[in-house]
Amino acid sequence: MCDDTTFAIGNTDISSIAEPYIVTLGSRIHLVSVDRTVDHIEQWISEHNSRCRRVVVTGFHGIWKAHQDMRLKAILNSAQLWVPDGIAPIWIATLRGHRNVKRTPGAEILCEFLKRGNCRQYRSYFYGDTPLTLTRLRAEIEQSHPGHIIVGTFSPPFRPLTPQEEKDAIRRINAAKPDVLWVGLGMPKQDIWIYERLDQLRVPVAIGVGAAFAFIAGTVPRCPAWIGNLGFEWVYRLLREPHKLWRRDLLDGPRFLFHAGMELLRKESRE
Repeated sequence: MCDDTTFAIGNTDISSIAEPYIVTLGSRIHLVSVDRTVDHIEQWISEHNSRCRRVVVTGFHGIWKAHQDMRLKAILNSAQLWVPDGIAPIWIATLRGHRNVKRTPGAEILCEFLKRGNCRQYRSYFYGDTPLTLTRLRAEIEQSHPGHIIVGTFSPPFRPLTPQEEKDAIRRINAAKPDVLWVGLGMPKQDIWIYERLDQLRVPVAIGVGAAFAFIAGTVPRCPAWIGNLGFEWVYRLLREPHKLWRRDLLDGPRFLFHAGMELLRKESRE
C-alpha cells in the first residue's frame, strides 16, 4: 500500500527506492526497520561514486514542520530515505492498513551501524552537539566498538559559522574520508545543513540523528525501550526536558494530530 507520488527536488529523484511508504500531510515516510535502514547505508557505502545519499530521521515534528514550510518539505522528501523516528507515523501507517511496522529511532540506527562497523571497520565523522557529549561519545564507542573508526568530531559554535569556518569544516570532513557523516544539530537544522552542502560533501552517506549522540554518550538519559515501544517516549522526554520540548509536544503535537486525523477521514470518505 504505497502512494504512487514521485518526489523530487533539483537533480535528486527518490522514486527508485523500493520500500513501502505512506504519505501524510505531503511528506513521504518509508516504513523500514532499523536493520533495513542500515542495509541501505552499507549498500551506498559499497557503491560510493562521490554522490552523497541522505537519510532523514524524524517523527511528527519533522512532518509538521514540513507541512508549514514547502521548501523544507521538498528538502526532506528528496532524501533517499525518510524513516519514522516517532510513534505518530506508525499509528498512521497502522490505520492505513500496514502491519508490523515499528519506529526507526536515530540512536538505534547509529548503534546498529556501530555494531556492524566494529567488524567491518567502517569510518564515522560526528558533527554537532557539545564538546562534552562528543568526548564521551568517542570514549563510549572506542570502548564498546573498538573496530569502528572515528575519523573526526566537531562541535560547531552556537552561532553562524563564517564562510571560512564553513569551508574549513567541510574540508576537514572530506579529508577524513568517513563512510558516514552523522549530524546532530536537531530537526530541521541538521537536514537543511546537509542538503545545502550536498555539492561539497564527498562522503557516501549523511544522516541527521538529533539527540542520538547524547543518548549514546550518556549526557542525556534515554527513554526505556518498553516506554518507547508503547508510544510514550515523548512523555518521558517532555518530563525530563520540559523547557526544551513543551512547545513542540503540547502545541504542535495536537495541531499535527488534528490535521493528520482530518486527512485520514477525507481519505476514508473517498474510498
